[in-house]
Amino acid sequence: MKFNKSQLLCLLLLLQVSFVVAIDIAPTFSIANTLQSNMVIQQGKPLHIWGKATAGATVIVKTDWSSKTFQTKSTLEGKWSIDIPVPKAIPGNFNKKKISISQGKQIKELNNILIGDVWLCSGQSNMAMEIKPWLPWLLGANNFRIEIENANYPEIRLFKVRTDFKALPEEDCGGNWEVCSPNTAPHFSAIAYFFARQIFIKKKIPIGLVVSSVGASSCQAWTSREALSDDSVLNKKYLFPYDTSRLSKEQLDSVVTFEKVVRPTLFYNAMIYPLRNLNFTGSLWYQGESNRYDSSLYTQLCAKMIYNWRTLFKNEQLPFYFVQVAPYNWSQNDNNVYEYALLREAQSNIRKTVSYTEMVVTMDIAEPNDIHPRNKQDVGFRLAKIALANVYKEPNTIFQGPEYKSHKIENNIIKINFSNNGSGLATNDGKEPRQFFIADEKGILHEAKANIEKNEVWLSSDKVKNPTEVRYAFTNYPVTNFENKEGFPTIPFRIKLK
Repeated sequence: MKFNKSQLLCLLLLLQVSFVVAIDIAPTFSIANTLQSNMVIQQGKPLHIWGKATAGATVIVKTDWSSKTFQTKSTLEGKWSIDIPVPKAIPGNFNKKKISISQGKQIKELNNILIGDVWLCSGQSNMAMEIKPWLPWLLGANNFRIEIENANYPEIRLFKVRTDFKALPEEDCGGNWEVCSPNTAPHFSAIAYFFARQIFIKKKIPIGLVVSSVGASSCQAWTSREALSDDSVLNKKYLFPYDTSRLSKEQLDSVVTFEKVVRPTLFYNAMIYPLRNLNFTGSLWYQGESNRYDSSLYTQLCAKMIYNWRTLFKNEQLPFYFVQVAPYNWSQNDNNVYEYALLREAQSNIRKTVSYTEMVVTMDIAEPNDIHPRNKQDVGFRLAKIALANVYKEPNTIFQGPEYKSHKIENNIIKINFSNNGSGLATNDGKEPRQFFIADEKGILHEAKANIEKNEVWLSSDKVKNPTEVRYAFTNYPVTNFENKEGFPTIPFRIKLK
């Protein structure tokens, strides 16, 4: 049979359409992208495995730590999921595990898997900051060359969630599980790495890190629409202005980056919700710079986000350990401004509002002219100390610095009593404590003379006869020296005396 040119063209188009349709209806078999070779899976909790398959197909899962075969059927929409029991990690046992997942003759194998603890690490640029430099903005962690050279910890694994933002919750996210080595460590979150290294050294179990962090992002960007709309104050402040801006997807794509990273829900939808089926030991959070003018609402906002995450991950007691923002001179050249101190106060109040939370103080290791301080080792170490004390139940672990407890006034000397003194109060330079101020009757602040007397600090000022207030490290960028003998800095505070 012969065809003219028009008939041949129609036939070719028909074949092309048939081929496309065949592709569209071809059986699919996949697993969630967060489940990969090289991952760490959470010990002692069921591993939730999920993906897509042909409608009604049987999916079979086998693991080399169990003799049992697990199976399930996909739904009419082609979705499937199954929970696999996971044993407790054995300290010092780093045997690699394997998972085989199949639909018919299609088989997917996950290899080089370890069983240990998985931590979610989120926030903005100080959490995202890698060990290596990213010039000219990020200078890298202290001694980054030596740190990278020595980063041979194959029992530490990292999954960096690909940066993305969505108006609606996404089912999955991008990213790859990597084994910690001198080749991969440069790209690790420095704080997350130093945290994991300390936990691994102490507990000898594998540590997985899921880093979902974006520079300049706001707290509301990591919180769900439901959580924000459920609170009338937060809804009015954050969600309502976003909803009424009426930006289309095309317009949103053209919005400058900074406006995107502070818009509510977008990172939650793209970078937290897709992790909903993972189990975590706890979460680490370093964020606040982009909410520095929101001190009156930040405690409420962050608390709402914490409850939101705990609901998503089905763990009402999920530990949440966060870093208080470090001193930074916002080009104001004025030591009397303190809107950043108000934010730190709001952060500190999270501990009093939400259970299973703790805070790292960074007032002593700051670089006031660099919003990304390079000493990420101490930050990671302090986060690890919190986890070792509260999650891993290490006895007699000091993890917090002195905190205001009470005061009394005798002979015009203000005597401040502290808790969390460890083995005693001290300064890191052998000098008198800095950054104590006393307000007079007019509210004018005067630098105080401060002396350590056992578990107290005695304050006085020749310029103040009737003190009305005490402030400690309550300006934007004070670098402090007051701590306990274990090296944990004192928490900033302010108190009214009358």
